[in-house]
Amino acid sequence: MAEPSIEAAIDRIMQIYDLLMDRSAAASAEARAKVTKYVGTLFEAGETDTHRLTVCGLTYLRQLDGSNDPVKAGYTGL
Repeated sequence: MAEPSIEAAIDRIMQIYDLLMDRSAAASAEARAKVTKYVGTLFEAGETDTHRLTVCGLTYLRQLDGSNDPVKAGYTGL
């Protein structure tokens, strides 16, 4: 059974991420599976703060889908 802080973080991550991204139910389920594994790894490494787990999980999902890529966002560094 997962820790309450992990479940709370994952539920919050998916709630926020679903507001940001318009995806199918299958894509949402896949994202939830990936972020569950990632947040579990962070928890096992010692991170227990629900808010930090939420931020890290959202960052992880945005990296996976490429939505926080500065080049795609138009930043060229010039």
